Amino acid sequence: MEQHWSTVCALFLTFGAIIHVDTVSSAEDRGNLTAKPGRCPRRQWGSGLCAEFCSDDSDCPKDEKCCSNGCGHECITPYTVKPGRCGPPQGTPMCAEYCYHDGQCPGEQKCCKTTCGHACSEPC
Repeated sequence: MEQHWSTVCALFLTFGAIIHVDTVSSAEDRGNLTAKPGRCPRRQWGSGLCAEFCSDDSDCPKDEKCCSNGCGHECITPYTVKPGRCGPPQGTPMCAEYCYHDGQCPGEQKCCKTTCGHACSEPC
């Protein structure tokens, strides 16, 4: 009888894995139909809210993309690299992360290192 339950458990796990792969593939295929340009930024810390605020890019305003936040999905400005270079860190130490990539900065500003973090500033 013990061997019977092992077989049943193995079949159940295999079936679950097949359904999971099929669901993930379907979601990716659906996302490709409505994908906006750019790519989702890398998560900088743990997980976000475990809620689904969007299911694909068409649910998001303007150029925002539907990205994973580590637990759910939310609309986020896509990762962007703007032309130009960041100069050396200037001014007083700012130990804060005001941005993580150029797409979060207005106009032509870039996300540059400060003496203790990152902030938007004009390129060199």
